[in-house]
Amino acid sequence: MSPHSIRSIAISTAAVLLAGCMIHPEPLSDEALSATSWAYQQSVVANQEPIGHSIDLYEAMARALKYNLDHRVEIAEQSLRLGELDLAHFSLLPNAVANTGYAARDNDNASSSYNLTTNTQNFPFSTSQERKISSADIGFTWNVLDFGLSYVRARQAADKVLAQEEMRRKVMHRIVEDVRSAYWRAVSADRLMQRLTYLEGRTRSALKETRSLYDSRQTSPITALTYERELVEIQVKIGEIQRELNTAKSQLAALMNIKPGTKFSLEGAKRRSDKLELKADLADMMSTAIFNRPELRELEYRVRINEHEAHVALLELLPGLQLYAGSNHDSNDFLLNSEWGNWGAKASWNLIRAFNYPARREVVERQEDLLKTRGLALTMAVMTQVHVSRIRFMHAKKELATAKEFLDVQTRLVEQMRTEASADRISNQTLIREEMNTLVAEAKHDIAYAALQNAYANLFSSMGLDPYAWEIDRGQSLTGLSAQLRDLWLERGDINAGWTKRLAAAP
Repeated sequence: MSPHSIRSIAISTAAVLLAGCMIHPEPLSDEALSATSWAYQQSVVANQEPIGHSIDLYEAMARALKYNLDHRVEIAEQSLRLGELDLAHFSLLPNAVANTGYAARDNDNASSSYNLTTNTQNFPFSTSQERKISSADIGFTWNVLDFGLSYVRARQAADKVLAQEEMRRKVMHRIVEDVRSAYWRAVSADRLMQRLTYLEGRTRSALKETRSLYDSRQTSPITALTYERELVEIQVKIGEIQRELNTAKSQLAALMNIKPGTKFSLEGAKRRSDKLELKADLADMMSTAIFNRPELRELEYRVRINEHEAHVALLELLPGLQLYAGSNHDSNDFLLNSEWGNWGAKASWNLIRAFNYPARREVVERQEDLLKTRGLALTMAVMTQVHVSRIRFMHAKKELATAKEFLDVQTRLVEQMRTEASADRISNQTLIREEMNTLVAEAKHDIAYAALQNAYANLFSSMGLDPYAWEIDRGQSLTGLSAQLRDLWLERGDINAGWTKRLAAAP
């Protein structure tokens, strides 16, 4: 074959390969997007226990712990970190590489030699290789330095697993805190929304009558306008309360991972604010928070990871020793030994790393300083959060007591108004106004109770106390998990009981 033909074939082959390597953007088709959308909709609430009865507070918490997608994302992230740790273990093992090959040519691989002393050819052309040969080998190599580096990396991977567990705890605390608040607001919405709608209709009728009286001048214009203003103000309050309560059930459904639009009822348990007591002092609460908060624990694992990074920089400075051994086979019949073993050792040293080690060490030290400073900032933030959550809880109790007192007065007042209205001593508009005020008072009382429940859960979240006990298995049934959550949170009626064991374990 001529050199020109070979060149033409090479150019044509290169052109075909280059054309085949060109990649153009390919958007997803409508069919693929539709299939993905359908699969997500079917999977988002799959494998969940159905809702067969009214949901109480502890089942709501249990459903959130088991099914909430934000929590499941953190669990999946933790599973990924565990997989990375398992993968890191394999890097500790020696490398084993097996090769096999086949080679052929259309003529003999022949050669001769030239004697430089006599300036003559030593012998005619000869070959020591068959035209078709196959070969195979397996080799084992183990680099002592790589083993040390892999060991340190595996320890870092283990710390990342623990750090991710703390991040999962942080998300779980937030979810349970949100569930307690949304649950009580949703219970209030179920109880009050129908009455709000009914009285809103009566208010509109009363407004119509009041405007008619004003237009016909059957009463004083100032009296009619004043009454109309009061009714409009109450309508504004009703709208604010409806806005506050309308979304509560949807928020609760999202926290429990219930498909939007699904009908479910809530069990309105008896409200016991007297059980929500705060008997621990601020110093104990702060000590507990600093010991338990997931952010601080996660930071400590980051400090350990950075310490391992310093070990990595030091190990990379050392010479590397590589040990190897292998077994080989060659089908070439001209060989005296077609099968043989080999072994040996190699040493190498990257001299450049000796020069950049001081810079790497400085980076590690600065990272350590950053983490320590961040730890101080987090500690102050945690202490402040505990203090604020304590103040918030005490204010929430006072606000609930005030709302309850106001509701009691308003309830007695509306009863008197009903008696007066039945005797025709007051107008129907006046009775409607007071019934509306009573309903507003009930709604404000319910909102204050939901705020107290949220502040109560926030106390435990600020101290880093898990919303379930050590013996709780999140993989168990909803019934079992709900029962154990109920026992734990009833025990936490005395807020001291929740952390005495953990404080005893502190160094």
